[in-house]
Amino acid sequence: MRDFPPEITTFYSAAGRKPGPAPDTRTPAAFLRWILKLQWPVIATSTVVGVLWQLPAMLGPWLFGRAVDDGIVPGSTSGTLKYAGLLLLVTLIGAFFGIVMHTLIVRSWLIGLYGTMKLVTRKVVQMGHVLPRRVPTGEVLSVASADSDEFGALTEIISRSGSQLVAYLVVAFIVLSTSPELGVLMLLAAPVLVGAAMPLLRPLHRRQQLERVRNSDLTSMATDIVAGLRILRGIGGERTFGRNYDHQSQQAKGAGVSAGLWQAAIEGVGVLFSGVFIVLLVWLGTREVISGDLLIGQLISFLGYALFMIYPIQTFFELAQKVTRAMVSARKAVAIFEHQPPWPDRAESTPLPDGADLYDELSGFVAHHGELTIVVCGVPEDTAALADRLGRYLPADTEPVSQELEEGIKGRAARRARAERLAERARLAALDEELASREWGVKLGGVDLGAAALDDVRRKILVSDTGSQLFAGTLQDAIDPHGRLTRAEAEEAVRVANAEDVYDALPGGWQGVLDERGRGLSGGQRQRVVLARALAADAPILVLVEPTSAVDAHTEARIAARVAAVRRARTTVVSTVSPLWLHHADRVVLFEGGRVTEEGTHEDLLRDSPAYRRVVARAMDAPVEEVSSHEHSGV
Repeated sequence: MRDFPPEITTFYSAAGRKPGPAPDTRTPAAFLRWILKLQWPVIATSTVVGVLWQLPAMLGPWLFGRAVDDGIVPGSTSGTLKYAGLLLLVTLIGAFFGIVMHTLIVRSWLIGLYGTMKLVTRKVVQMGHVLPRRVPTGEVLSVASADSDEFGALTEIISRSGSQLVAYLVVAFIVLSTSPELGVLMLLAAPVLVGAAMPLLRPLHRRQQLERVRNSDLTSMATDIVAGLRILRGIGGERTFGRNYDHQSQQAKGAGVSAGLWQAAIEGVGVLFSGVFIVLLVWLGTREVISGDLLIGQLISFLGYALFMIYPIQTFFELAQKVTRAMVSARKAVAIFEHQPPWPDRAESTPLPDGADLYDELSGFVAHHGELTIVVCGVPEDTAALADRLGRYLPADTEPVSQELEEGIKGRAARRARAERLAERARLAALDEELASREWGVKLGGVDLGAAALDDVRRKILVSDTGSQLFAGTLQDAIDPHGRLTRAEAEEAVRVANAEDVYDALPGGWQGVLDERGRGLSGGQRQRVVLARALAADAPILVLVEPTSAVDAHTEARIAARVAAVRRARTTVVSTVSPLWLHHADRVVLFEGGRVTEEGTHEDLLRDSPAYRRVVARAMDAPVEEVSSHEHSGV
C-alpha cells in the first residue's frame, strides 16, 4: 500500500522539499473536514465497496420473499431454484466485498491514526523547544495517542455510514414500491430515532471533554514521575507522588465512567427505538396481509428488512457519537497545530562568519575562537540561561496553558475562563515572537544571531545541556542520528566521552537497543552517551552544560582531558565548577548575578579571587584550604 504509512510533509520539510499544506485550524469542524479530504479516495472507495457488501442485506429479503410467493406457495420448483440461485450469487458477492471492505476500513483507520501521529511529530520537530512553553506535554501525548485513534475511527464510520445510507435508501425504495405506508415509515425511522438521541449528545460532549482533560493531566503526571523516578527514590518521594497519581487516576476514572454512562444512555435509546420500530413495522405489515394488500412472501421480506434496518439505525447512532468524540479530539488537536514558530522568515539573512569570537552582550561573556572556556557559577540557572542565549533558544521561564476547563465551570463562567486561556496563549505566542524577532544580543564575529538564519545558527553552535535526552533506538542512532559518521569517527566520539562500557554492555554493540530515555542505563552512562552524540556532531562552537555531573571523579578526569584534546583549536564552552575540568581550561570565567565578574586562568583565580574560591570549594563540599592544596598538587 503506497499510501500507508502516509507520507506527511506538513509543517516541516526535508532538504530541498517544500512543506505540504497545513491543516485547517480555524475550527474543530474545519480540521475534521481537512482530515477527511486527505482520505477522500479511500473513503469513497470504501463506501462503494460497502454498498456491494450490503447486497445480501438489500436484496436477500426481497429474493427470499419472491421465492416464497413465486416458488414455494405455488409449488414451482423452477421458481424456487431460480431465486435460490440468485440469493446464493448475491451472498457470494457480499462475502467477497465484505473482505475487501474490512481491508479498506482498517486501512483508512490506520491512515487516520498514524497520519495524526506523524502530524504531531512534525509539529513537535517544527516548534522544537518552543512547544512546551505553550502546550502541556500531556496534551501533546494525548493527541498523538488517544485522539489520533478518534480520527481513525471517524474515517471508518464515515465510510460505513455512507454504504449503510445507500443500503437504507435502496431498502426504503423497495418497501415503498411494495407498500407506500410501510415505505414512508422506514424512510422516517432513522431521522426520528437519531433526532431523539440528539439532546443526549451535548452532555456526552462535555463529559468526554472532561475525560480528555483528566487523561491529559494523568499522562503529564506519569511523564514527570518516570523522568524523575531516580530522584524521587533518592528523597523518598515515591509514596507522595504515588498518592497524587492515584488521586488523579481516580478522577480520570470518574470522568470516564460519567462519559460512559451517557454513551450507554444514547445506545440504550437507539436499541429501544429500534425495537419499537420493528414492532410497529411488523404490526402494520400483518394488518396489510390480513387485508389482502400484501402477500405472505412480501410480509416475510418486510420482516427481513425490519431486522436489517436495525443496523443502519445503529450505525447512524454510532456516527453521531463518533463525530462528537472526534470534535472533542479535533479541538485539542487544533490547540497544538495552530501554533507557529516564532522565528521570523527573513527575506535576507546575514551568514555567520567562521573563526570568530562569540559575545553575549547581556552578561559580557566572550568565548574566544579556538579556546576552551569554562564558566563557573554558583547558580546553575544563570549558566543555563547563558547557554540558551548562546544557542538562540527561548528561555524556559513560562508555564504552558492547558486548553480544557476543569469540572464545575459552566455557562458564562466557562466562556470567560476559556476566553482568558485563549488570551493567555495569544500573549505567550506574542511574547515568543517579540523575543525571537528583536536583536538577539549575542554576536558571532559582529553578526547578531537574530540576523542570521536559524539553520545557520544551529550548524555553527551546538548546545548540549542537562535537558538533552536519549530516544529509543540503537546505540548507533543515539550517537549518529543522521548517519554521517564513519565507524572510526563514531568510535572516537565514544572514546572521548568514555562511553566504551555502554558499547560493551549492549548486546549487539552498535546495533544494541536503548530503551526510551535510556532507561536501561545509569545516570552517568546516559550522560556520557549524550556527550558522545554532541562531540560526534563536530560543531564549530560547542556549548556543554554540566556534561559530567553524574560520573565519578576518575571518569570525569579522563573525559575532561580527552575533550580538551579533541576540541583543541575549536571554540568550546563548558559550564561546570569541577576542578577536574578547570585546570584544562584556556580561560575561566566567573559568573555572578548573571554577569561576568572575573576571568583568567584557574590558577590565577584560585589564588587571587575569594569569590571564585568560595564557589569551587562549595562545589567540592570541602574547605577552601583543601581545594587549594588539591589544585596546587595537580589533582
